[in-house]
Amino acid sequence: MGPGKSSPAREPWLWAALTAAGCLLVLLAAGRDWIGAVRGSGEMTVPTGGDLSPVLTPLALAGLAGVVAVLVTKGAGRRVVGSLLALCGLGALAAVWGATAEPGIETWLRRHNVLGAAGPLEWDLAVGWPVAAGLGALLVFAGGVLAVVRGGRWAGMSDRYERAADRPRAQTDGDRALWDALDRGDDPTESR
Repeated sequence: MGPGKSSPAREPWLWAALTAAGCLLVLLAAGRDWIGAVRGSGEMTVPTGGDLSPVLTPLALAGLAGVVAVLVTKGAGRRVVGSLLALCGLGALAAVWGATAEPGIETWLRRHNVLGAAGPLEWDLAVGWPVAAGLGALLVFAGGVLAVVRGGRWAGMSDRYERAADRPRAQTDGDRALWDALDRGDDPTESR
């Protein structure tokens, strides 16, 4: 194994860690305030990322479920789940982009701060959380694409047991063969 290359056994687990981290980053950012300060008349309620874009949390949770599904499937099923995971990442990225649009933020602020929002509003976008959500969405998208492209090479969770069952059994003779027949549930006296 050369420098910079991961072993085939570790690749799916590294992929799962990075993709799940992207999902968790979207989930974390969706629960944080995306508006830093609102200047109007009186105290104002500020929205979280999930308030501005209610699809962020469901997409992040669907992404986490997709990570598990990729690990337990194989073949065409893994490629389908990877495609859905990439779509979750794209959807979250579009939701972050839409949530930071000025008209949507101002509408939310006016709707939830009816008394204080009668006059002109000035607000600041807390850039850190939208950027974190966008980065998480990109990780989820990249993870989905990687699962489609390279996922077919990854071993499934049950491959270890299937390989052991496919191995030919060594021929045994004498008393050992009788005990092996009993272990399998066969009656060794039928052939005698």
